[in-house]
Amino acid sequence: MLTDLNNTDWWTFFETEVNEDYFKDLMNFVESEYNSNHIFPPRDKVFNAFMLTSFKDTKVVILGQDPYHGENQANGLSFSVKEGQKLPPSLKNIFKELQSDLDIYNQSSGNLESWAKQGVLLLNATLTVQAKKPGSHQNKGWEAFTDVVIKELSDNKQHIVFILWGAYAQKKGQHIDRTKHLVIESAHPSPFSVYRGFFGSKPFSLTNEYLVNNGNKPIDWSIKTQDLFNL
Repeated sequence: MLTDLNNTDWWTFFETEVNEDYFKDLMNFVESEYNSNHIFPPRDKVFNAFMLTSFKDTKVVILGQDPYHGENQANGLSFSVKEGQKLPPSLKNIFKELQSDLDIYNQSSGNLESWAKQGVLLLNATLTVQAKKPGSHQNKGWEAFTDVVIKELSDNKQHIVFILWGAYAQKKGQHIDRTKHLVIESAHPSPFSVYRGFFGSKPFSLTNEYLVNNGNKPIDWSIKTQDLFNL
């Protein structure tokens, strides 16, 4: 799982974490789970967010909770699904807000790799899950790891937009220095909470406005087709 990270600028960070006791215990647990249960995402996609979004290029973080626990959905990016999969309810609502906010209509694909490749770190708080058992890999060490990721970004970069949807993600906000980053918080896009402040929150336009005002290129939030991912 970690081998391919050697070729990314995240490796210096990972090189430190792999020697921590909590991370060793976590990796032992995850390996055991893959060997004995049906786990998502596929083993080679666990750290996909770091493979597609370099530390240097990270300018937005969208924090999710767990990977999708249904067959052929999770691809290692928060809220994203594999090409050709039906859009999950939360992602449908994200796209509805995107259309309302920036008049961008995304419905053909739920694969968010094109966002990741522009510097949007699509990070779940927990990077693995057992099939059909949401939350099954919570409190095993992943949360400690992603806390450190967020703190690393907050401490060592400037002007990142952290998008925290829902109470679970917002707890991670304690690790962010709000004097040098923008934190956008609202209700989660889940159908259970979407009308409590997610719709109308305009996270996409607020993100781009902040990026431009701080000398960064805005994100093209439209979804690119699969053949463009490989250019």
